[in-house]
Amino acid sequence: MEKPKKITVSSDISLLYIGPDIQEGPLPAVFYFALSAEDSLCLDPFNQFVTALHDLPLRVFSMTLPGHEEGRKKEMAIEYWAQEMRKGNDIFKTFINQGIKAVEYCLKKQFFDKDKLAFAGLSRGAFIASHLAAKLSYVNWILGFAPLTTLSSALEFQEMQVTDYDLEKKASQLAKRQMRFYIGNADTRVHTSLCFSFVEKLVHEAKTQKVRIVPIELIIGPSIGFKGHGTSPATFQSGAMWLKKELLNEQ
Repeated sequence: MEKPKKITVSSDISLLYIGPDIQEGPLPAVFYFALSAEDSLCLDPFNQFVTALHDLPLRVFSMTLPGHEEGRKKEMAIEYWAQEMRKGNDIFKTFINQGIKAVEYCLKKQFFDKDKLAFAGLSRGAFIASHLAAKLSYVNWILGFAPLTTLSSALEFQEMQVTDYDLEKKASQLAKRQMRFYIGNADTRVHTSLCFSFVEKLVHEAKTQKVRIVPIELIIGPSIGFKGHGTSPATFQSGAMWLKKELLNEQ
């Protein structure tokens, strides 16, 4: 797979992408969030979703999540979020605003096809992807692997007032999107039951909004990895093929 190319949005916002050069005009696109931008696109196994989309006529963009900057341990990212928010530094809100600016910049420059845009993420990356999609009504597809849905349930955020960031608060904005979440049947890190509860709330909200057939899916499979929070190569492949079909109208 080729080396990611960089796009500089501003002095403090940049992203990376793989796929056809942006000079070739708008194409279907996925914004994928997992770790740092480079690791999301290049580091196995986190990039297996990206690898499955390689050589297709689409672009995959990524940004570095908070706590994944160079020199930081990726395993400590959520703890870093909590530490900063206890200090009054809402790095989560800051990143969401930066992400919106980055996507809007790419839209203005016609780096992607507005009608063929998906957001995807792994764990906390799926949490970020969903929050960004809630702010951007033209994001038609959302894909999450082992998604964090309830920030207030995370061990690092116990006894903190962060329920406003739980995804259920965004149900009204997300209910009409096409969504697919994958999670293990015994995930004790982000909790299978909380993911199920969120999807149930989404479906209920969609029905309230008069959606006749709700295109929201939750696929539960055998848990793997630490705390049942792993994602298998087959699951990454399945999610990639779903988006391939949706974005490129292919089987």
